[in-house]
Amino acid sequence: MPYTRITGLGHYVPEQVITNQYLSTLMDTTDEWITERTGIKERRWIDPAKDTVANMAAKAARMALERAGLKETDIEFIVFATITPDYFFPGSGVLLQRELGLEGIGALDIRNACSGFIYALSVADQYIRTGTYKTILVIGAEIQSTALDVTTRGRNTAVIFGDGAGAAIVQASARPGVLSTHLHADGRFAEELYVRDPGSSRPREERQPEQILDTTHYKVVMNGNQVFKHAIVRFSEAIEEALAANNLNINDLSLLIPHQANLRISQYIQQKMNLNNNQVYNNIMRYGNTTAASIPIAMSEAWAEGKIRENDVICLAAFGSGFTWASALIRW
Repeated sequence: MPYTRITGLGHYVPEQVITNQYLSTLMDTTDEWITERTGIKERRWIDPAKDTVANMAAKAARMALERAGLKETDIEFIVFATITPDYFFPGSGVLLQRELGLEGIGALDIRNACSGFIYALSVADQYIRTGTYKTILVIGAEIQSTALDVTTRGRNTAVIFGDGAGAAIVQASARPGVLSTHLHADGRFAEELYVRDPGSSRPREERQPEQILDTTHYKVVMNGNQVFKHAIVRFSEAIEEALAANNLNINDLSLLIPHQANLRISQYIQQKMNLNNNQVYNNIMRYGNTTAASIPIAMSEAWAEGKIRENDVICLAAFGSGFTWASALIRW
């Protein structure tokens, strides 16, 4: 049975930089207020005339392919994680396939929000291990900015989210790469972080666009205290589970790349697990929370900065809407 290795990483973020100072001109907030609560200093928002979820993903994919020494036609399958597809349907996986000129190959969409990239990596890992495919493109990409309420009413979520895309090329290998993945969910808390509409379980008249007057349910609803309380527990559990499954401990960990939800959560986990600054990679300060894109963007940057080296043990961990949480342990 082959192993799965990540052979190339890439990312793309929009050119438009949105600072905390700029947001303070749109709503009642300050740089100090945002930084204290989230650790975020700036984020990237798309130009709607230029960027789409699919074309951002394509740019990230081409970077990953170049770093892997491959071309588009080497890709045999696409696993695309996003909760903000370009269309309500079809998913953005087929749009990316079209962008890359890969007519005929399969494209699978994953909707697990902040945990989406790890879920997608887990799916790709199973396909590789069973010999179904040898080269798979795994994507996390999101456009959150165009759905944000950028008034004081929406401040608690509007200051958090950013746009971007990250990509990983995973290939069959004779030596271990992805050691294990671990996926969890608890739907009891689904409404603690969600967007209600456009959902299907509504009376017909509520699903007809010409009848929709109240758009309240199209906005993100987040119980921040509940999310934080669960996140700090589940993050730690997922990391410890991945290490234990491979008979390793925290001292064996070279680098933790957590989902970039909130710098305070990452710092809490770092302190709780006695990790030093060189063992945790954060870039939320520059990009905000890019949901499914956050881990692959961070991985791509960490690799480019020389913080991921041969034989390192890398842990990916995420927690988000659903609630879902997940981890992956990788021998680089």
